[in-house]
Amino acid sequence: MVSISGVRGIVGDSLTAEIVVRYASAFGEYCKREGRGKHIVLGRDGRTSGKLIGNLVSSTILASGVDVLALDISTTPTIQLAVEKTGAAGGISVTASHNPVQWNGLKFLGPTGMFLDAGENKELWALAKQGEAASAPGNQLGNFTSDDTWLRRHREAVLAAPYVDPAITRKRALKVVVDCVNGSGGLVVPELLRELGCQVHELNCDASGLFAHTPEPVPENLTGLCAEVLTRKADLGIAVDPDGDRLVFITEKGEPFVEEYTLTAAAKFVLSREAKAGNRRATVVTNLSTTRAVDDVAAEYGATVIRTPVGEINVAKKMKEVGAVIGGEGSGGVIYPAVHLGRDALAGIPLVLQLLVEHGGPMSALKASLPGYSIAKGKIELGDIDPDRALNAVKKSLPAGARINEEDGLRIDYPDHWIHLRKSNTEPIVRVIAEAKDRNEARSLVEDYRRRLTG
Repeated sequence: MVSISGVRGIVGDSLTAEIVVRYASAFGEYCKREGRGKHIVLGRDGRTSGKLIGNLVSSTILASGVDVLALDISTTPTIQLAVEKTGAAGGISVTASHNPVQWNGLKFLGPTGMFLDAGENKELWALAKQGEAASAPGNQLGNFTSDDTWLRRHREAVLAAPYVDPAITRKRALKVVVDCVNGSGGLVVPELLRELGCQVHELNCDASGLFAHTPEPVPENLTGLCAEVLTRKADLGIAVDPDGDRLVFITEKGEPFVEEYTLTAAAKFVLSREAKAGNRRATVVTNLSTTRAVDDVAAEYGATVIRTPVGEINVAKKMKEVGAVIGGEGSGGVIYPAVHLGRDALAGIPLVLQLLVEHGGPMSALKASLPGYSIAKGKIELGDIDPDRALNAVKKSLPAGARINEEDGLRIDYPDHWIHLRKSNTEPIVRVIAEAKDRNEARSLVEDYRRRLTG
């Protein structure tokens, strides 16, 4: 799959060595044509195919005459931070994010540390389509440098961010079970938690790339973490995806805090601080698939919410444009621009933990204090379905009172619920997301619109 989220596929099947070399070569040429900095930052999420693909990418870029700064196993947000801080031409994260272990891919970053946007991707894809590997003369090959300090620098940047006060969190000495699914987060998340004064029990944190369960951090894949929280009588559980950009919490009852509420809680913390500092006109940016709880929290502090199409780059670009103080996506992706403009589990952790400590109660009570909505998600394998035709048919069937947004698929708003239907950027599916006050209603809406889409 080639999309605004990069290139990904099943290794040896849809993602071959030839495809990896083609896109790595195109990215090297893209960076040279734009006249940016000399080097490209390269890192990987730890999955078993990552070293092989990383070596292919590195050799291809060096052959094109561009230097490589290799971070080895790193989270995607760590790579983003290194791109920004080292003045790189760009960066590549070798990862398939939340996809299963047989998948891998390439996420492409611009010199700002943000992902390439639609126009930049179009230019890169055109170069890749030409299929001519750039090759520099032997005396003009790129130089290879490795640097294993960036996970530490990332932790330091997070702990030094505005409003983060580790001393407050350390007072409570929270007992935390953390599941990093044996991805790159295992090298950095437990250490960050210890620096916040937490008592940490590690679950699947060896960064071997041998995923202990399906890696997407959604409730059905986190039953082991939920059970461990109860067994350990922990204050909470934390899960991240393989490349460390999605953050999910489990309450002390062994129940999901709900991934949508990661951003809601982080936004509440930052907006409360902004309001205390006298800024009651702050802006939050999130996507069209994210809970209305963000809007309710923002209203509490006089802040404005702006929504964008799904995709980190869409949110990050809008955040930069409007000077947002917090943003992200409801999949557990917190973007705290004081650290950098990218989804970042590390940046989100101290914001939510400090909110929890200052709230004073258990994690379940913090969840209960936030606006109450229930979100349900489903998906439809495309098969022979023409997604555009199906979405258009749904649109024509809607009643006159529906408020429609077509920036990204079809979002339909009613006073007491909403539905979002869209083609996935990362899988060959149509996603169906619905939110209502009642869980059963949200689930019923998902099933209703699944039927409508399949005709």
